[in-house]
Amino acid sequence: MAKRKKASLSKLVEERLYADTTWTVHSGVLKPSPGRPESTERLFLVLGEKLPYECLKEVKQHLKSNNLLREGVYVAHDSMGCARYVGRGNIFSRLEQRRKARLLELKYFSFYVVRKKKHEREIETLLIRAAGPLLEFNTKKKTVTISTGNIKDYEAGTKFIERQKKKGKKRVAKKRSKAKSPRR
Repeated sequence: MAKRKKASLSKLVEERLYADTTWTVHSGVLKPSPGRPESTERLFLVLGEKLPYECLKEVKQHLKSNNLLREGVYVAHDSMGCARYVGRGNIFSRLEQRRKARLLELKYFSFYVVRKKKHEREIETLLIRAAGPLLEFNTKKKTVTISTGNIKDYEAGTKFIERQKKKGKKRVAKKRSKAKSPRR
Protein backbone atom coordinates (compact mmCIF):
# COMPACT_ATOMS: atom_id res chain seq x y z
CA MET A 1 0.00 0.00 0.00
CA ALA A 2 1.30 3.45 -0.94
CA LYS A 3 2.13 5.97 1.75
CA ARG A 4 -0.26 8.85 2.17
CA LYS A 5 0.95 12.20 0.92
CA LYS A 6 1.61 14.56 3.81
CA ALA A 7 -0.60 17.63 3.86
CA SER A 8 0.80 21.02 2.98
CA LEU A 9 1.54 23.42 5.81
CA SER A 10 -0.26 26.75 5.93
CA LYS A 11 1.72 29.86 6.76
CA LEU A 12 -0.08 33.13 7.46
CA VAL A 13 1.32 36.09 5.55
CA GLU A 14 -1.03 38.88 6.68
CA GLU A 15 -2.55 38.38 10.07
CA ARG A 16 -5.96 39.83 9.30
CA LEU A 17 -7.63 41.20 6.14
CA TYR A 18 -11.08 41.42 7.67
CA ALA A 19 -12.81 40.83 10.98
CA ASP A 20 -16.32 41.08 12.38
CA THR A 21 -18.02 39.55 15.41
CA THR A 22 -18.12 36.09 13.78
CA TRP A 23 -15.25 35.77 11.29
CA THR A 24 -11.67 36.82 10.70
CA VAL A 25 -10.15 36.51 7.24
CA HIS A 26 -6.40 35.97 6.86
CA SER A 27 -4.10 35.55 3.88
CA GLY A 28 -1.35 32.98 3.68
CA VAL A 29 0.61 30.56 1.54
CA LEU A 30 0.75 26.77 1.47
CA LYS A 31 4.22 25.31 1.91
CA PRO A 32 5.16 21.68 1.22
CA SER A 33 5.53 19.47 4.28
CA PRO A 34 9.11 18.54 5.28
CA GLY A 35 10.72 16.15 2.82
CA ARG A 36 8.43 17.06 -0.09
CA PRO A 37 9.60 19.28 -2.96
CA GLU A 38 7.62 22.41 -3.85
CA SER A 39 5.50 21.77 -6.93
CA THR A 40 6.01 23.96 -9.98
CA GLU A 41 2.79 22.63 -11.56
CA ARG A 42 0.19 23.99 -9.16
CA LEU A 43 -3.33 24.24 -10.58
CA PHE A 44 -4.30 27.35 -8.60
CA LEU A 45 -2.39 30.60 -8.08
CA VAL A 46 -4.67 31.83 -5.31
CA LEU A 47 -7.98 30.72 -3.84
CA GLY A 48 -10.44 31.50 -1.08
CA GLU A 49 -13.28 29.29 0.08
CA LYS A 50 -16.57 30.22 1.74
CA LEU A 51 -15.50 33.71 2.75
CA PRO A 52 -18.19 36.07 4.09
CA TYR A 53 -19.48 38.47 1.42
CA GLU A 54 -18.73 41.38 3.73
CA CYS A 55 -14.96 40.94 3.13
CA LEU A 56 -15.23 41.06 -0.68
CA LYS A 57 -13.66 44.56 -0.96
CA GLU A 58 -10.76 43.71 1.38
CA VAL A 59 -9.93 40.49 -0.47
CA LYS A 60 -10.10 42.27 -3.84
CA GLN A 61 -7.81 45.04 -2.54
CA HIS A 62 -5.36 42.49 -1.10
CA LEU A 63 -5.03 40.71 -4.45
CA LYS A 64 -4.68 44.03 -6.28
CA SER A 65 -2.00 45.39 -3.93
CA ASN A 66 -0.01 42.13 -4.26
CA ASN A 67 -0.27 42.14 -8.08
CA LEU A 68 -2.25 38.89 -8.08
CA LEU A 69 -4.70 38.08 -10.86
CA ARG A 70 -8.37 38.65 -10.13
CA GLU A 71 -9.88 36.55 -12.91
CA GLY A 72 -10.91 32.94 -12.56
CA VAL A 73 -13.77 30.78 -11.35
CA TYR A 74 -16.11 31.87 -8.55
CA VAL A 75 -18.92 30.37 -6.50
CA ALA A 76 -21.65 32.23 -4.59
CA HIS A 77 -23.00 30.34 -1.55
CA ASP A 78 -26.15 30.68 0.55
CA SER A 79 -26.23 30.96 4.36
CA MET A 80 -25.90 27.17 4.69
CA GLY A 81 -22.78 27.12 2.51
CA CYS A 82 -24.51 25.50 -0.48
CA ALA A 83 -23.35 26.65 -3.91
CA ARG A 84 -26.06 28.70 -5.64
CA TYR A 85 -24.15 30.24 -8.55
CA VAL A 86 -20.95 29.27 -10.38
CA GLY A 87 -19.24 31.37 -13.02
CA ARG A 88 -15.94 32.53 -14.45
CA GLY A 89 -14.41 35.82 -15.46
CA ASN A 90 -13.63 38.94 -13.42
CA ILE A 91 -14.19 37.40 -10.00
CA PHE A 92 -14.96 40.40 -7.84
CA SER A 93 -17.15 42.42 -10.21
CA ARG A 94 -19.20 39.30 -11.00
CA LEU A 95 -19.56 38.42 -7.32
CA GLU A 96 -20.67 42.00 -6.57
CA GLN A 97 -23.32 41.72 -9.31
CA ARG A 98 -24.55 38.38 -7.95
CA ARG A 99 -24.74 39.80 -4.43
CA LYS A 100 -26.77 42.85 -5.55
CA ALA A 101 -29.19 40.61 -7.44
CA ARG A 102 -29.63 38.20 -4.49
CA LEU A 103 -28.84 40.27 -1.41
CA LEU A 104 -30.85 38.17 1.06
CA GLU A 105 -29.88 34.76 -0.31
CA LEU A 106 -26.09 34.93 -0.76
CA LYS A 107 -23.81 35.03 2.29
CA TYR A 108 -20.45 33.51 1.25
CA PHE A 109 -18.21 33.29 -1.79
CA SER A 110 -15.36 31.14 -3.04
CA PHE A 111 -12.90 31.91 -5.82
CA TYR A 112 -10.14 30.12 -7.69
CA VAL A 113 -7.51 31.90 -9.78
CA VAL A 114 -6.25 29.25 -12.18
CA ARG A 115 -2.61 29.12 -13.30
CA LYS A 116 -3.54 28.40 -16.93
CA LYS A 117 -6.56 30.41 -18.02
CA LYS A 118 -7.52 27.76 -20.59
CA HIS A 119 -8.61 25.47 -17.72
CA GLU A 120 -11.12 27.94 -16.23
CA ARG A 121 -13.95 26.73 -18.45
CA GLU A 122 -13.33 23.10 -17.51
CA ILE A 123 -13.27 23.87 -13.79
CA GLU A 124 -16.45 25.95 -14.10
CA THR A 125 -18.15 23.10 -16.00
CA LEU A 126 -17.07 20.56 -13.38
CA LEU A 127 -18.40 22.68 -10.52
CA ILE A 128 -21.71 23.34 -12.27
CA ARG A 129 -22.25 19.66 -13.00
CA ALA A 130 -21.28 18.63 -9.47
CA ALA A 131 -23.57 21.17 -7.79
CA GLY A 132 -26.40 20.66 -10.34
CA PRO A 133 -29.74 20.97 -8.53
CA LEU A 134 -28.40 23.38 -5.90
CA LEU A 135 -27.60 26.05 -8.49
CA GLU A 136 -30.84 27.99 -8.33
CA PHE A 137 -29.45 31.01 -10.16
CA ASN A 138 -27.55 29.25 -13.00
CA THR A 139 -30.67 28.63 -15.05
CA LYS A 140 -28.94 28.67 -18.44
CA LYS A 141 -25.96 26.49 -17.54
CA LYS A 142 -27.32 23.57 -15.54
CA THR A 143 -29.28 20.43 -16.29
CA VAL A 144 -31.23 18.85 -13.45
CA THR A 145 -31.84 15.47 -15.02
CA ILE A 146 -29.88 12.29 -15.54
CA SER A 147 -28.79 13.64 -18.92
CA THR A 148 -25.07 14.13 -19.40
CA GLY A 149 -23.57 17.47 -20.32
CA ASN A 150 -21.83 18.16 -23.60
CA ILE A 151 -18.42 16.47 -23.62
CA LYS A 152 -17.17 19.24 -25.93
CA ASP A 153 -17.19 21.61 -22.92
CA TYR A 154 -13.78 20.16 -22.01
CA GLU A 155 -10.36 20.87 -23.51
CA ALA A 156 -9.52 19.39 -26.94
CA GLY A 157 -7.24 16.37 -26.62
CA THR A 158 -8.84 15.14 -23.40
CA LYS A 159 -9.61 11.42 -23.40
CA PHE A 160 -13.13 10.61 -22.27
CA ILE A 161 -15.62 7.88 -21.54
CA GLU A 162 -19.20 8.77 -22.41
CA ARG A 163 -22.62 7.25 -21.82
CA GLN A 164 -24.96 7.28 -24.83
CA LYS A 165 -28.52 6.15 -25.41
CA LYS A 166 -29.03 3.13 -27.61
CA LYS A 167 -30.32 4.05 -31.06
CA GLY A 168 -33.28 2.48 -32.76
CA LYS A 169 -36.88 1.75 -31.86
CA LYS A 170 -37.74 1.33 -28.23
CA ARG A 171 -39.50 -1.93 -27.52
CA VAL A 172 -42.31 -1.68 -25.08
CA ALA A 173 -43.37 -4.87 -23.37
CA LYS A 174 -47.14 -5.36 -23.42
CA LYS A 175 -48.70 -6.10 -20.08
CA ARG A 176 -51.05 -9.03 -20.02
CA SER A 177 -54.08 -8.68 -17.89
CA LYS A 178 -54.46 -11.44 -15.31
CA ALA A 179 -58.18 -10.87 -14.94
CA LYS A 180 -60.09 -12.31 -17.87
CA SER A 181 -62.82 -10.18 -19.29
CA PRO A 182 -66.23 -11.89 -19.22
CA ARG A 183 -67.46 -13.23 -22.56
CA ARG A 184 -70.69 -11.91 -23.92
